Amino acid sequence: MNTTETTYFPDVKDIKAAAITIEEVVMVTPLMNSVRYSKAYGCNVFLKREDLQRVRSYKIRGAFNKISSLTEKERERGVVCASAGNHAQGVAFACQHLKIQGTIYMPSVTPKQKVEQTEMFGGEFVNVVLAGDTFDDASKAAVKLCKQKNKVFVHPFDDPKTIEGQGTIGLEILQQSDQSIDYVFVAVGGGGLASGLCGALKVLSPKTKIIGVEPLGAPSMSISTKEGRNTEITNIDKFVDGAAVQRVGDLNFEICKNHLDDMLTVPEGWICQTILDLYNRDAIVVEPAGALTLAALEEYKDKIEGKNIVCIVSGSNNDITRTAEIKERALLYANLKHYFIVRFPQRAGALKQFVVEVLGPDDDITHFEYSKKSSRENGPAVVGIELKYKEDLEPLIQRMKCYNFFGDYLNNKPDLFQYLI
Repeated sequence: MNTTETTYFPDVKDIKAAAITIEEVVMVTPLMNSVRYSKAYGCNVFLKREDLQRVRSYKIRGAFNKISSLTEKERERGVVCASAGNHAQGVAFACQHLKIQGTIYMPSVTPKQKVEQTEMFGGEFVNVVLAGDTFDDASKAAVKLCKQKNKVFVHPFDDPKTIEGQGTIGLEILQQSDQSIDYVFVAVGGGGLASGLCGALKVLSPKTKIIGVEPLGAPSMSISTKEGRNTEITNIDKFVDGAAVQRVGDLNFEICKNHLDDMLTVPEGWICQTILDLYNRDAIVVEPAGALTLAALEEYKDKIEGKNIVCIVSGSNNDITRTAEIKERALLYANLKHYFIVRFPQRAGALKQFVVEVLGPDDDITHFEYSKKSSRENGPAVVGIELKYKEDLEPLIQRMKCYNFFGDYLNNKPDLFQYLI
């Protein structure tokens, strides 16, 4: 749905009806206390584990509720959707379960794991089409097909039935908790889940504050809220693919603008560190969007002490091939990974001198690109160095300069740096 109408707000009766509609396919996911996060922030932190859902994200709730609401004639025409991955899997599952033909558009950069999962859940009832570089590109292609073939578009967030389906998470949280909830942290991409939570919690638990969280590189809702109008962002960081949209939904914007208690942005590097910590310390596998809410606790640590907190872990569709990039971004954010242009004198022993006299005892070369130029006095190399402590950076640079190896520091040069990570 694409509308400027501002009167829609999800009704609790409709959210409760959605809960009945989807109960045949949707798990009631656990609300689990996190001992580690509770201890770290001096409060009671509970994780709503939507990463354990049947399609490994909450998106099945809205997708199934929407498709179930279609008339027989609409079902016969078939459905179309656009998605960065999780909504696609929810739609695919619904198509298979309800025996409805569906065409699913996904950005060409969607992790292979999400594409394969979508094909698996949909089987013979879905056709996956890769189009464009962003969700918004894929969405335009999907809408075009709908108009050409007179099919039903299943929007991932800007649709009342989708919003009401996502709102069932709010009902579950209240049913599962024997304590009043002070804060709920929710990831915001297009705004469907946040809108649904507002519909449930603002009526049934009005004292609960709902905090929306976006990646710093795709702050569509944050910017729109500040501007007072739904604003499209031209350039976004697509790393947090489950929450990176250029424009949030119109319905979602109005609901979130008026009913969210706060909107936060979290740097991608800190999200990556949170993913690694969840895996290494808690044995929980999450995708980048799934780590958003827990990453946001650091910014709110002074406000949540002694409170009851719920963080919605929205999904676990992470591709293992992304692990190297996740670690790299985490190290860069922590100022432990640094790239330089190093100018090596073109003589025997220059590299040995660099390793022995310039590198510190805990410094590790993790990237090295060099091509010898016989006609030059010095040959430049791109060198990546991982430090044990961030305080070791300045002494390292000083030693490079002292021994005439320093050429340039690349971390603060985004035009060049983008080609290294």
